[in-house]
Amino acid sequence: MPAGPRRSIASEFVATAKAMAAATAKATAKATATGEGKHVTTETLEFQSEARQLLQLMIHSIYSNKDIFLRELVSNASDALDKVRLEAFRDKELDADTDDPHIEISTDAEQRTLTVRDNGIGMTRDEVVSLIGTIAKSGTAELLRELKESKDAELIGQFGVGFYASFMVADKVTLVSRRAGTGEGVRWESTGEGTYTVEPADDVSQGTAVTLHLKPVDTEDRLFDYTDPAKLREIVKRYSDFITWPIRMAGESEPETVNSMKALWARPKNEVTEAEYHEFYKHVSHDWADPLETIRLQAEGTFEYQALLFIPSQPPFDLFVRERKRGVQLYVKRVFIMDDCEALVPEYLRFVKGVVDAQDLSLNVSREILQQDRQIQLIRRRLVKKVLSSVKTMLADNADGYPKFWEAFGGVVKEGLLVDQENREAILEICSFGTTRDPDEQVTLRRYAERMKDGQQHIYYLTGESRTAIENSPHMEAFRDRGFEVLVLTDPIDEMWVDTVTEFDGRRFQSIAKGQVDLDPEESTEREQQREDFAPLLGWLTTALADDVKEVRLSSRLTTSPACVVGDTHDVSPTLEKMYRASGQELPRIKRILELNPNHPLVTGLRTAHAERDDKAGLAETAELLYGMALLAEGGDLADPGRFVKLVATRLERTL
Repeated sequence: MPAGPRRSIASEFVATAKAMAAATAKATAKATATGEGKHVTTETLEFQSEARQLLQLMIHSIYSNKDIFLRELVSNASDALDKVRLEAFRDKELDADTDDPHIEISTDAEQRTLTVRDNGIGMTRDEVVSLIGTIAKSGTAELLRELKESKDAELIGQFGVGFYASFMVADKVTLVSRRAGTGEGVRWESTGEGTYTVEPADDVSQGTAVTLHLKPVDTEDRLFDYTDPAKLREIVKRYSDFITWPIRMAGESEPETVNSMKALWARPKNEVTEAEYHEFYKHVSHDWADPLETIRLQAEGTFEYQALLFIPSQPPFDLFVRERKRGVQLYVKRVFIMDDCEALVPEYLRFVKGVVDAQDLSLNVSREILQQDRQIQLIRRRLVKKVLSSVKTMLADNADGYPKFWEAFGGVVKEGLLVDQENREAILEICSFGTTRDPDEQVTLRRYAERMKDGQQHIYYLTGESRTAIENSPHMEAFRDRGFEVLVLTDPIDEMWVDTVTEFDGRRFQSIAKGQVDLDPEESTEREQQREDFAPLLGWLTTALADDVKEVRLSSRLTTSPACVVGDTHDVSPTLEKMYRASGQELPRIKRILELNPNHPLVTGLRTAHAERDDKAGLAETAELLYGMALLAEGGDLADPGRFVKLVATRLERTL
């Protein structure tokens, strides 16, 4: 255990421990004099009541992953080495050994002991009692309640409770320490039953050694053989590979350093090769291909952290699997805390891999509380902005990389348009879409806006299941004939975000299958006359098709087709309606609008027949056929396909 705890839950537990030294006055002390003329004082003290409860929770395995005990001990040792280096720098007179700072892990299989030793700052007797025997934090009771109630099988390691985690795997823990610059050491020992002993110790090296008297192996309880060097190497590699200081274990001939100490994110950019970045990416992502983009981020000031992120070059197979894990690895002071930290990466950036290393992060036990942590939220906001700005730079400077990125992850990124209002404009800036101008080209909204026709006010789009369906849609006719470029949106997510996002750079999005379309205001006089001429037919059709449509009107978007079906401006599209129903969400039936092409022979003939014939029964079938054809032309589904086929067959029969 180092002289100083890390700044997190643990550090909060003990930050005011010295000020609470009076709390230990309640403890019972036994002084025993032994030896000839030499007095050694051994005290038996009681843990503070809440510390005692926490110990019991640890002993009864609130953690499913007991391996984290070693991570905590190594991390504490690393802190002690950091501190002795700092103290020696501040105090040139300090009698401290800083020649070979390291952490040593040793085992005795016969005695079933494991020792983690460092030559860091060490502790005095009072510091041992304050830091280990007392938990000085007002919110400890709340922490204990959360620990008891939590159902999370993968509780994250906690810095304040890290030392206590030793009792998950040990029946007894012995700590021996000597603070740098002092002559006397201290020995602390406990079985975790509520009391501990403290006594002076002679011939103690600078630093701290924690010896665990291990419990019997119980693989069913995930209690492994922690005297097995292979198991210890595995734990160190997983959790402490990037600790600054060498972690040594006994080798065949000499001590072997088992951690790489290569925290690439902490090294200057000019000291890291692209090959090293790529190797590290493959390590954290388990991908075989090199990343498409490497992103570095360093925040300094009151809250420091570093991030090394990667954008893969290809999507993982489970990119759209709902239960997939996502997020980046979280480190604190180069100590691994968790994989897949969802709190750091929003769902729509779930493909981003890498690590975030915070210097001062207050972690709590549950992932839910971690997600609400203010510092975590600040990191998340910065990471999101950095990733989006990096993609924007890729768009501008990497003509080969950006198309690969968008093909792989564009459908995922567009999910952010629904959920991330703060960064919506930044997301729109990096989006690209197919258009009617060139089937082989993807265009950004910025580029689309730059080449809009004079007088064009809106960004026109049409959603559909495929490009072919959209290009053949009757809604496209007038736009194609008059040279208006239309966005071709075929991703399922497109059906959703276009109803949420209203504009880009001051230009409103307009579906060409919704609302009124007025592409040529100069024709208004002619259209007014047509509406007057067709008024009787339109009124009759609205009544005849009342079960299917809410209105029949003339269209200015048709040039070759007789009719099309459109929605009101704020109606849900038919495709989105299907998606809602497929997910089990029932919606009230949405009636749409039937638009007629006043220049089509079928429509003008129907107007003439309606004006001249008194019997409208046959015309009602024609109206039904007209509506059915319009529905099929846009890829819609007929309510009664059998009846439609029968009507078509009957009409064909009459023509023969």
